[in-house]
Amino acid sequence: MELYRFTTVEDLREKIFRTPLEQYILVAVTDREVTLYPDAVHRMRQVADDTDVSMVYAWYREINDDGTKLNHPLTQYVPGSLRDDFDFGSVVLMNAADVLSATEDFDEEESSYLDGGWYAMRLRLSQGRFFEMIPEYLYDTRRVDYRKSGERQHDYVNPSNADYQADMEIALRYHLMEIDGLSRQNKIHLKFPESLDEGEVMASVVIPVRNRVRTVRDAVESALGQKTDFSFNVIVVDNDSTDGTRELLEGIDDPRFHLIRVSKEEELGIGGCWNRAILSEFCGRYVVQLDSDDIYATDMTLTTIIDKFAEGNYAAVVGSYFLTDFDLRPLPPGLIAHKEWTDDFGPENGLRINGFGAPRAFARNVVRKILFPNVSYGEDYAMMLRITREYAVGRIFDGLYYCRRWEGNSDAALSVEAVNAHNAYKDFLRTNELIARITANRREEEENFNEMRRLGLISPDPDFRHDDDDEDFDDDEYFDEEEDEEDID
Repeated sequence: MELYRFTTVEDLREKIFRTPLEQYILVAVTDREVTLYPDAVHRMRQVADDTDVSMVYAWYREINDDGTKLNHPLTQYVPGSLRDDFDFGSVVLMNAADVLSATEDFDEEESSYLDGGWYAMRLRLSQGRFFEMIPEYLYDTRRVDYRKSGERQHDYVNPSNADYQADMEIALRYHLMEIDGLSRQNKIHLKFPESLDEGEVMASVVIPVRNRVRTVRDAVESALGQKTDFSFNVIVVDNDSTDGTRELLEGIDDPRFHLIRVSKEEELGIGGCWNRAILSEFCGRYVVQLDSDDIYATDMTLTTIIDKFAEGNYAAVVGSYFLTDFDLRPLPPGLIAHKEWTDDFGPENGLRINGFGAPRAFARNVVRKILFPNVSYGEDYAMMLRITREYAVGRIFDGLYYCRRWEGNSDAALSVEAVNAHNAYKDFLRTNELIARITANRREEEENFNEMRRLGLISPDPDFRHDDDDEDFDDDEYFDEEEDEEDID
């Protein structure tokens, strides 16, 4: 079977039309050199036949410059695999009829996306169909990216990719509209407190930490050095540090500083440490994130965040940060502002990208109701997904925070397997959130439909005939069309 190199959806359709007797088409989705193993195509066709899926992809091996090979396993595609950079490897086998059906009404704009329409096409293919991953190594490809995981982490927010990201946003918007997966349109706004309870502070800076004796004092001093006209404190949750971190923290003498000691037996991840802080008696009305190896950009960061809460009565506020080395020298791409966020579509874009930005801050009563998952990766992402489903979120696009990249960062140099585990977990979170949004939307549609019946706007009589039509009036169809028009508007 010929290996066709994908360029655009339009060209892919023409290729399929030129070979109408082929059930499948073998597509190279990257520009990398590929060497298929002898029985690779047979195996992919076999799995496609057995499972009746729209697309099959497989594990592969990368050839390093020195000739050695690196195993590159992949992750299973699930409904929440909405990242535009989902890794299918370099070769996929696609059901030709499914491709033609999914792209039948592709317009010129979609075909002209900077990725040739690949992202929009595979989103459509996933609607009501499945993709199958073969956990077997079926081909070799030349390795081209030798950067560590921490160096690749921010590619998707590099300003040079802004036009590409705009295309991907449009594609996702159409997909979510088609599957009824948009978040609540009328977001809940909270009332900013006019007064505080006795002994309560307005804000708490929360710093979870484990074995960061080299950096945690910088973080604490950055937090305690904030200038505000409201009360605040700093809560550090030490997760059984063994390198001198706890002893260092116990020596800090400031009435605004509170240390929560966690034992190894409690088996807490970063999310569990956050829960200890927000459920504690010290927790203020708003809680603001600070990682134990990072610092705030100025002494007005906390004031800027709380002012944003007051401005929009938000449930969460997310700022922007500068990427630096340990000594605060700028690293590319510099300011990470997540400018893809808009009030209208930010909650949806959150399903497409791997993060929301930093520093993150939350209304205490909201996060106490939700709580963080007890994990050490994705706990903040899970919280933001849940909040954006129904609550209003404020964004600050000025840099508030120095995110220091150094050899001690937990994500500085992850293996392929570790990166896959992280991506699989976030795909799980996205799937869960997507299902919740679809369920909520359909429940709301049903409630609206029942209310229209109650008001007599739709006849409860199934034999009701429309006055202007000789055919039976299908009120379900009528209602869906009305809803579709509202969505498009």
